[in-house]
Amino acid sequence: MQQYRNILVNGFKTLDISVTESQLDQLLAYHALLMKWNKAYNLTAVRDPLEMVSRHLVDSLTILPYMRGENLLDVGCGGGLPGIVIAIMNPDRKMTLLDSNGKKTRFCQQVKMELKLANLSVEHSRLENYQPEQLHDCITSRAFATLKDMVEKSVSCCAPDGYYLAMKGRYPEEEISELPGNISVENIYSVKTSAQAEARHLVVLKQNTN
Repeated sequence: MQQYRNILVNGFKTLDISVTESQLDQLLAYHALLMKWNKAYNLTAVRDPLEMVSRHLVDSLTILPYMRGENLLDVGCGGGLPGIVIAIMNPDRKMTLLDSNGKKTRFCQQVKMELKLANLSVEHSRLENYQPEQLHDCITSRAFATLKDMVEKSVSCCAPDGYYLAMKGRYPEEEISELPGNISVENIYSVKTSAQAEARHLVVLKQNTN
């Protein structure tokens, strides 16, 4: 447990993000649930607990400095990444997790219940069928298909002045070239969780309102 905490603390320091002891405890409790449920639900291909901390939890932290808006949606959330991390770190923001896989949404619902995350909602639905009561200010994704698929399938969920935050590995040059004309790239950030880690890219997209 102390090893997991150390990796998390170092990740926060590297990314220059503040965290409370309570939030660290919640993140580690989420990690424990991820390890436990992964055996039966196949939530992630990463099996090593230490790797889960660095490759999933710390990696999900990289999106935090770029969050805007109060009503957020994580599409294709899988085992809750980055949405559950966002919800823990932003208790005043509403975070909705969406996935078409029932096992994964059941796991996320269990996390919500056990960690008492009042700001978290879980939706079991395909993105193209999802109809929110209120349009989302920000739509995030970490492992959801291509940028084109992400924006085309979620356009009806995004507020007119909303934006998209897509977490990618390598610079997604080809995916950017395939974006529809009504979507523009606001910025692309190169992020690293440690000196040894490969650079990842965070793509910020906006709808063209003109």
